[in-house]
Amino acid sequence: MSDSVLIGTSDGVLTITWNEPDRLNALTAEMLDGAAAAIEGVGPDVRLIVLTGTGRAFSSGAALGPQFDGTATLDGANRLVRAITRTPVPVLSAVNGIAAGVGCSIAIAADITLARSSAYFLLAFVNIGLMPDGGATELVAASVGRARANQMAMLGERLSAGVAAEIGLIHQSLDDEDYEAELARLVKKLANGPTVALGRTKAAIAATTLTHLDEALDRERDGQLELFSTSDAFEGGMAFVQKRRPEFTGR
Repeated sequence: MSDSVLIGTSDGVLTITWNEPDRLNALTAEMLDGAAAAIEGVGPDVRLIVLTGTGRAFSSGAALGPQFDGTATLDGANRLVRAITRTPVPVLSAVNGIAAGVGCSIAIAADITLARSSAYFLLAFVNIGLMPDGGATELVAASVGRARANQMAMLGERLSAGVAAEIGLIHQSLDDEDYEAELARLVKKLANGPTVALGRTKAAIAATTLTHLDEALDRERDGQLELFSTSDAFEGGMAFVQKRRPEFTGR
C-alpha cells in the first residue's frame, strides 16, 4: 500500500487519509482494503475514526485505467463501507474536496460528514456507463429520499456541499476559513464523548435507516459486474481516459 493511505492514531483518534493527491485520491483495491483492515482492527483505545484526503480531493472514486481490477475494487469498497457502518466507534468524514463515485459513497457512509463549501458530491457512475456502488443506492436514498437519489444517480451531476447539507445528505458545509476550526471541535467532542453510548446510538440508527445495506451492496456488486461487460461501459471508460464525452448506444 506504500504511502497511498496514511493511517495513524493519536489521542484516541484513528485518522485514515487518502494520500494520492496527484490523481485526486483515486482509490485502488489495496487502498480500500487497507482502510477497511484498520477500522476492523480498532481496539478499546480508539474512540473516533476520521476519514479524509490530502490535496484538493477527498476522493475522485475508483482508480480507472489499464490496471483497474473491477471485482477487487468492488469487494474492497464493500468491505470498507461495511466496516464504517458496523464499527461501534463513531466515524467522521472530513470532506476536504471532491467526493465522487465510490469516494462519495464512502464519505456519506460515515456517521457525520463535514465538508468544505468548495467541495462537491457526485455519483459519477452513469457518466461512464455504470451504476452506483459502495452502498450508494441505500445510503443516499436513506438520507435524502428516492427522488433526490434518482437525481444524483441518473443525472450524474455535481451536488455542491452547501446543497448537500441543505437536503440532509451531509451534516454541515462550512467556508474554508471556518472548516478546520469546526472539524477540530467535532473531533474533540466525539473523541471525548460517551463512546459506548455513541456506539449503541449508531447501531440503533443504522438498524432503522440502513436495514437493507448488505442487500444493496450485494445487488450493486452483481449489477456492476454485469455492466463491466457492456459496450456502454467500455465506451465510458475509454471516454474517461481520453477526456472526451462518451457516445452511448444502450448496449
